[in-house]
Amino acid sequence: MQPPAPIPADLPQQVARALAEDLGTGDLTAALIAADRIGRATVITREPAIVCGAPYVNATFDAVDARVRVEWRVAEGDSAAADQILFVLEGPARALLTAERTALNFLQLLSGTATAAHSYAALLEGTNCRLLDTRKTIPGLRTAQKYAVRVGGGHNHRMGLFDGILIKENHIMAAGSIGNAVAQARRGGGQVPVEVEVENLSELQQAIAAGADIAMLDEFSLQTMREAVAQNSAAPRPLKLEASGGITSSTIREVAATGVDYISVGSITKHVRAIDLSMRFEW
Repeated sequence: MQPPAPIPADLPQQVARALAEDLGTGDLTAALIAADRIGRATVITREPAIVCGAPYVNATFDAVDARVRVEWRVAEGDSAAADQILFVLEGPARALLTAERTALNFLQLLSGTATAAHSYAALLEGTNCRLLDTRKTIPGLRTAQKYAVRVGGGHNHRMGLFDGILIKENHIMAAGSIGNAVAQARRGGGQVPVEVEVENLSELQQAIAAGADIAMLDEFSLQTMREAVAQNSAAPRPLKLEASGGITSSTIREVAATGVDYISVGSITKHVRAIDLSMRFEW
């Protein structure tokens, strides 16, 4: 199974941490099962979902017992219907029970993230606007959630504070002006993109004059967004424009129609709802 997005390099560490917090010194309940007993189980989704997390599931069972076989019935990124079988497991029964919760935690969280991202990305089809995530992620699972956003059809904003500069109100106040903040960013930030969060058209003009790469239009009305797009288009060196703040599934299409290049939606990772899954054993 070839996932539709590069697998995060820290996946083994994330799986190891998740297993460690669940297992501690050992699975006391699984020890009730005979060590030589072989089990078989199927995992289904109880609701429609974009399936995401197969590499995490595979790694979890492999870490607990490499003898467990995982047979996937869907591909990463597929759309699954309610009550559809996602995969079948066979192997030592103790291992199946021990790894069950950790594997399903990854799968339900990442499928929930991918499903949310897909629902927003689908609303942008036919436009030139891209859906972006934010840094509002579950601590310790940022790369996993951003992977899920890509699987769902979205795109990643910066991964963290190290691979892009986003100048906000407090940075501007400390630097004295947008121009000063951008100039300092250019001197110390290397080749990473420099983005400025602006709250009005005057600040947009300052960001353009300062030579930023991207302007984030924070809480702009639709009409002000249209004016921002027009002013930016007329600039000698137009910026990329990102709309952000309070954008929902009912408004995202209208926002895209203003001509902005990106729309960032923090809720796809911040307010994620896990997909309801079930593992059914055959003894």
